[in-house]
Amino acid sequence: MLNTAALLVHSQDLDLIIRHVLAGLGHGLHAGRERGAGVEFSEYRAYAPGDEWRRVDWKLLARNDRYYVREAERDSHVAIWLWLDASASMAEPSYQYPGVTKLHFARAILACLAAVAQRQGDAFGLLVAQNARLQITPASRGPRQLHRVMAQLNQTQAQGALPDAAMVKSQLHFARAPSLIFAVSDFLEWPSSSSENLIRLRQMQHDVRALCLQTQAERNASFSTDVAYVDPEQPDNLVKISDSSRADYKTALEAHFANVAQQCRQVNIPYLAACIEQDIGKVLRDWLRLAGRA
Repeated sequence: MLNTAALLVHSQDLDLIIRHVLAGLGHGLHAGRERGAGVEFSEYRAYAPGDEWRRVDWKLLARNDRYYVREAERDSHVAIWLWLDASASMAEPSYQYPGVTKLHFARAILACLAAVAQRQGDAFGLLVAQNARLQITPASRGPRQLHRVMAQLNQTQAQGALPDAAMVKSQLHFARAPSLIFAVSDFLEWPSSSSENLIRLRQMQHDVRALCLQTQAERNASFSTDVAYVDPEQPDNLVKISDSSRADYKTALEAHFANVAQQCRQVNIPYLAACIEQDIGKVLRDWLRLAGRA
């Protein structure tokens, strides 16, 4: 089977990538049904004070002289939110797969999550953080919603900086309990407005999951010493890696991401670091498995 990172090189068609990834996934995003008053019968249980009389099975009462209520399965009311960091640093390309950036990978993996949410019948929405703004596609259900989210993902480019914490906090009303938030970023800026508000959402009892994207060169410090690099969010900052500074760079990078992982653990946010050269299907399964969903 073709590696999806290689597939990204040859096609930016999110529909094609979704079909490729979901064919091997076979898992949902969460337990999509809960017990209660619904339409699909699950089991009987003894009547308890406060139960609705209309749920009492009168035929069973006639046979057993005891009150039983019918438990049914109903759809859960979990809303799925896809949080995309589309700031300028997400334009960092892979050196193994020229043309594939962190943003390409992030858009593809969130498109797969949107397709699974649509398949489960969940409401889902999209949040794009870029140009100091948080653009919200309100949560909804159905194929049309999937088309809306896909269209927004397709047109999103990596631009500008993340919105400030106060602006994001003012819009946290988007998440109505209970919500499931999948956040994809390179988390190079941590602490940041994103980290602060993701932690705040977790403390509000929402289920938050974080995926940190890197390039293989970034992780291994395998940058060429003949090229100078520009921070896209700080264009005046020109950086050139030398053989002597490579070890210091790796040490600082590892310390930074160890801190990110530790803070996520402290607030019970499942956190996964992945490279954009990896297969999207495997990354998605690994991410879901962290929360016991795969």
